[in-house]
Amino acid sequence: MGVSVRLLFTSNFHINSSITKTFHKVPSFTLPITMANQKSSFLTFNHLIICLILLLLSKSPQIHSTCRNFCNNIRINYPFSIDDGCGAPQYRRMLNCSATDLFFTTPSGNYKVQSIDYEKQTMTIFDPSMSTCSILQPHHDFKMSEIQSAIIPPSPDTIFILVNCSIDSPVLNHYKSLCFNFSGHSCDELYGSCTSFKLFHLLSNSTPACCFTGYETVKYMSMDILDCTHYTSVYNTDRLQGVGPLDWLYGMKLSFSVPDTGCARCAKSGGTCGFDVETEMAQCICSSTSNSTRDCAGGREINFADSYRASSYPQLHLLYILALLAISYSILLR
Repeated sequence: MGVSVRLLFTSNFHINSSITKTFHKVPSFTLPITMANQKSSFLTFNHLIICLILLLLSKSPQIHSTCRNFCNNIRINYPFSIDDGCGAPQYRRMLNCSATDLFFTTPSGNYKVQSIDYEKQTMTIFDPSMSTCSILQPHHDFKMSEIQSAIIPPSPDTIFILVNCSIDSPVLNHYKSLCFNFSGHSCDELYGSCTSFKLFHLLSNSTPACCFTGYETVKYMSMDILDCTHYTSVYNTDRLQGVGPLDWLYGMKLSFSVPDTGCARCAKSGGTCGFDVETEMAQCICSSTSNSTRDCAGGREINFADSYRASSYPQLHLLYILALLAISYSILLR
């Protein structure tokens, strides 16, 4: 009798009330239908709980995968990176790795990285669309962002050569002090030796003006303001005395600074220096599943659960509630 009462009470939601008015006339199919409906409701409820848990977990902080340390044959060390969340946040998204080349990205375009010297803290880049002694390209400006100009500007031994300048150019008048002597080289030598620049000499009755200048000039004045049709740049200028334009090193050498964020301690413990992609706070990336605030040995390691608890207390409480509901519901159905 007690069993019949329990079954009728449970099945009251599923079976027509006319069938359940009396306790002694329970149809033979009541038990199977009740259990089937209970099982279906239990599975549906569990599916709902699982979906909600997965949704909450998807909102948890992302743990970075191991950072790549090579792009083709160029080594990628701190402060640079080709993966977001790696390296120093100040250099975020400055490098772009393709299938064949590594590029330095600025507001004016992508520049092929030829080498990175971490000991001397220099990076050599080349502009594929820049004019050189052997090829003439349509003119354009070289622009860097403010943060790039501050932490990775062109080195002092990188000069910009403004070519085919008008006599009204500001660097030949009010700002002629911006032009300087470059290891004894002259405009005549440039126009006479370079096949790409000879054209300007042929089209003019005299040697067109040129200007050897530093990055600060092109930083604040565009080519249109400078009133020069083209530019080129060379580096290691202190070694080019007596060297003809055909053998100059065309490109730019950038000098970068390394932020002091305790990266040496992280690297010594076997980790990789990086940062949180949301807060940009420094992190020591220890593996694809755990990060640390300082290092991978003695520092406080932040694994998935730690980072989740630290930033998602409301979500964690909701998970606990959902788990308790699932347990309670399963007990009632026994």
